[in-house]
Amino acid sequence: MSNPYRLLPSIDRLLQDDRLADVRRRRPHLHVVEAARGALAAARQAISNGDALDVAGIVAATIERLDANTALPLRRAINATGVIVHTNLGRAPLSRAALAAMAEIGAGYSNLEYDLDAGGRGSRHEHVSGLLRRLTGAEDALVVNNNAAAMLLALAGLAQSREVIVSRGELVEIGGGYRIPDVLRQSGAVLVEVGTTNRTYAADYAAAVTDLTAAFLWVHASNYKVVGFVHTPSLAELAEVAHAQNVLLLADLGSGSLLDTAQFGLAREPLVQEVIAAGVDLVCFSGDKLLGGPQAGILAGRKEVIARLKRHPLTRALRPDKSTLAALGATLVQYARGDGERDVPVWRMISARPDDIERRARALIGQLGVGGTGWEIGDGQSAVGGGSLPGETLPTRLLLAPLSLDPDRLAAALRHVTPAVVARIERDRLVLDLRTVLPEEDAALLAALQAVLAATCAS
Repeated sequence: MSNPYRLLPSIDRLLQDDRLADVRRRRPHLHVVEAARGALAAARQAISNGDALDVAGIVAATIERLDANTALPLRRAINATGVIVHTNLGRAPLSRAALAAMAEIGAGYSNLEYDLDAGGRGSRHEHVSGLLRRLTGAEDALVVNNNAAAMLLALAGLAQSREVIVSRGELVEIGGGYRIPDVLRQSGAVLVEVGTTNRTYAADYAAAVTDLTAAFLWVHASNYKVVGFVHTPSLAELAEVAHAQNVLLLADLGSGSLLDTAQFGLAREPLVQEVIAAGVDLVCFSGDKLLGGPQAGILAGRKEVIARLKRHPLTRALRPDKSTLAALGATLVQYARGDGERDVPVWRMISARPDDIERRARALIGQLGVGGTGWEIGDGQSAVGGGSLPGETLPTRLLLAPLSLDPDRLAAALRHVTPAVVARIERDRLVLDLRTVLPEEDAALLAALQAVLAATCAS
């Protein structure tokens, strides 16, 4: 019996195969060689498993590997987890208006840094500052590439080599190991802690002020909650003490919201406009959390403070690109027109009613046909996520997979369709929460479920 391994072509012979002529012309030589080696390695493994092979199959595998190596690793996903601002899935989905603005501006040239009236150089920072002023009540605003960058710029530009006073209860860590003390250290500011973990008073800040003090820093508890015997001064109190001592009051709001979360049955998140009205000199917040826009860090506050930051060298290093400004501008326009709740996806999800979610879930089951057998509807809770409103949930209705289906295998299969579907497992059962699936994604979700269920039945 002949040795099947001897039938394998050499790399050189495989590369000379006429069926690879087209890819040899179009692709870099080293990429083709790498794919061919991978295909041959897979062929050797197939032989060891007792499988048959031929050269045509190895050629096809080489082309397949080349295509896979040039496919975009960043893929669209349908979020059926019930976590609205899902950091691992890209946080806030963009509105149609934001996407249209990005396409419009990205497809050609724009007045990004060109003043059309004067016919000369302009500033990219002016394109959204007017909208931010009107929406927040701030005297001026500046946009950088995320809120961590906004905080770093604020501290470096306003307090480098000087003291910043922070309550011990606000020295927090958020996702990815981002810690407030580390940011202060990197900015060149000197951290001064006051109060205790659970109770800090305005008088603690006042007593800590020295000739080196540049600012008080208030950090919103956006991703944690301290309950029980607690006290923290209001922003208005801190503003009064800070300004009496001739120091700045800075606020890190995290998930900056322009709409009242309490109207949807959630705890009340501080509104950006309320923080400004309380007398802070500068507030920083995210563009891609409760604002529902692209990743961005927004600084809003007093005109002279923003002017100082615009002149800082870090501002150029942290500036946003034209696509971000286009999407952010379009999102802010929706708020300015009073359409934020209706058109911004994050708020569409937050405001969705359980009855409507159940109606969509039942429609999906009905369209699954035979594959819909065993699917059920159950009660559940959706989370806002993204470091916002810790412990707060919204009542929802869940689409429950049949108990007969292995939840881990089903979840894995759904992650590998196109677009990927990410669900969650509760009590050994796969569940899909349609609160975080936009109605216009229902057809794609249905197709994914049908494909996975058909494959499951066939196996």
